[in-house]
Amino acid sequence: MKPPSADWHPATAVRGMLVRKVREIFHDTTSGEGPVARSPEALFPPDSVIWRVHGDVTTMTVGGVSALLLQMLHPAALTGVWEHSRFRDDMQGRLRRTARFIAVTTYAGRTEAEAAIARVRDIHERVRGTLADGSSYAASDPRLLAWIHVCEATSFLDAWIAFAEPTMTIADQDRYFAQIGTVARRLGAEPVPQTRTEAKQLLASFRPELRADARTREVARLIMSQPAPSLAMAPAQSVVMRAAVTLLPRWARRMHGYRNGLLPDIAARSGAYALAETLRWAFRAPVAS
Repeated sequence: MKPPSADWHPATAVRGMLVRKVREIFHDTTSGEGPVARSPEALFPPDSVIWRVHGDVTTMTVGGVSALLLQMLHPAALTGVWEHSRFRDDMQGRLRRTARFIAVTTYAGRTEAEAAIARVRDIHERVRGTLADGSSYAASDPRLLAWIHVCEATSFLDAWIAFAEPTMTIADQDRYFAQIGTVARRLGAEPVPQTRTEAKQLLASFRPELRADARTREVARLIMSQPAPSLAMAPAQSVVMRAAVTLLPRWARRMHGYRNGLLPDIAARSGAYALAETLRWAFRAPVAS
């Protein structure tokens, strides 16, 4: 067995292990996929709010799960995923592709970002069908895209505030909505909120259209009970899932059948905050791949 080098330290080993585990989850290492390089030619400048919010792995994961739970309350969003997605067989792959799209459109060069947006628009054009009530739906429908967008933007920002920057100003929150709205408009969404207030109003306007039925509960169950990538990651995944539920609006929690409880919420959020701080510590220093 090769002895450790003179400058080896247990903390360095722990950092390296954590970073590698996270990269294995979010990148298809079998195909050589790695982290998205941050480009000065990105759609947004390096000092933008969106770079800050989208750069935290824990808050984006918690926010992403919360967004999925919220999105599926819309019958068209749920049916589109149910009929045109392999999420039941490849949940991790779907989440990985979504995370990749967000990273590319936030940090990659403009040409790469615009190509990713064009690919998603092309996919949306081919996703259409009929709802249970006989009405038609299309993934390219501007209002449906607006629902998907406002769920994601609100959930990502709420997770960032809860587990990273609780004193974030309203001005910065408004800047975030304006910036992430740039990508939503390029995808064809309309209307697109430009401020926190407009996002709240848009969410409220959708409530009469939302439903929760047996299929909603089945998809939620699949999301919340998906196997962890490894035994070592199972505790962290449990923390993420429980924290995601706490971010949901109370009306959405009731629709899903999740109980509201102060003490469980505090425990879930404390665990997520601890996880976020641990991973921020791990990524703070360069780690050899």
